Amino acid sequence: MTGGDGTTVTAEMLIDQRRAVLKQMRTPPPTSALPGGFAISKRGQGQVIADSRVFVQGDEIRYVDRGATARSGILHVRTFHEERDRVTFLVADFRPSMLWGMRRAFRSVAAAEALAWLGWQSVEAGGRVGLLAITAEAPLIVGTRGGTRGMLAVIGGLVQAHDSAMRAALAAAGQSTRLDEPQLGQALDGLKRIVPRGGSVVIASALDRLGEGFDAVVGNLSRYHRPMFLLIEDRALQELPSGHYPIRGPDGRRRAARFRSAAARPDAARKVDGYDLLRIDAGMPTHDAMTQAWG
Repeated sequence: MTGGDGTTVTAEMLIDQRRAVLKQMRTPPPTSALPGGFAISKRGQGQVIADSRVFVQGDEIRYVDRGATARSGILHVRTFHEERDRVTFLVADFRPSMLWGMRRAFRSVAAAEALAWLGWQSVEAGGRVGLLAITAEAPLIVGTRGGTRGMLAVIGGLVQAHDSAMRAALAAAGQSTRLDEPQLGQALDGLKRIVPRGGSVVIASALDRLGEGFDAVVGNLSRYHRPMFLLIEDRALQELPSGHYPIRGPDGRRRAARFRSAAARPDAARKVDGYDLLRIDAGMPTHDAMTQAWG
């Protein structure tokens, strides 16, 4: 389920994954709040204060946390949930190093597909979803929300952020300039302020350019959240012997790239030892990649 030639992220392809997710789920989503089940969606935001986080566009101003705002000098809002509420906060790495691929789709496209798959699983099980999309420019944040509306907001954010990342990359290529790539650790540092405590944080990335403070950032995040990594790989690259290969950039120009053999490259998974990790092959259809990743 890839949009066009595998270089773009479309709302249609991410929305369409919902059918595949429902088919994949072993049992129908619970629809009753009676003992033994819980309601998928409920009106309002619940009555239990979950946490306080930095205000993002679209938040209700009536939920401003005056105490946290006064202490920090930054506008904060309170978040609420039902006692059995679950949050899955999705992080999409759309930095320049993700905007390429060997087969089927760019790694950035595969990341969006995998995150949408897990997002649909979360909302169909009654949880809430949010999004942080990392690009070479300003990050895009979608606050946590439940149900189909919450997932559609996340999908809109994925489409918008990927489109922005591609436009910036094409503009830089046309001017023969190189985009600065933010370090992943720095981009993740603010998550602890916007993700409710106890929520899962799913990071889809090839784990390039982590930065010196990456281990500390993820360690601090894991104190109150559950980090999980989707390692986006292009396994076709592992089949290439060492050498120089011609490649064509988004501007149509041909360049030479040097690849090392798989044996000479360190395994990116070692960078996140001790955390949950799924390997996603960007060269495979989403359903097959997710099924293989879960074993």
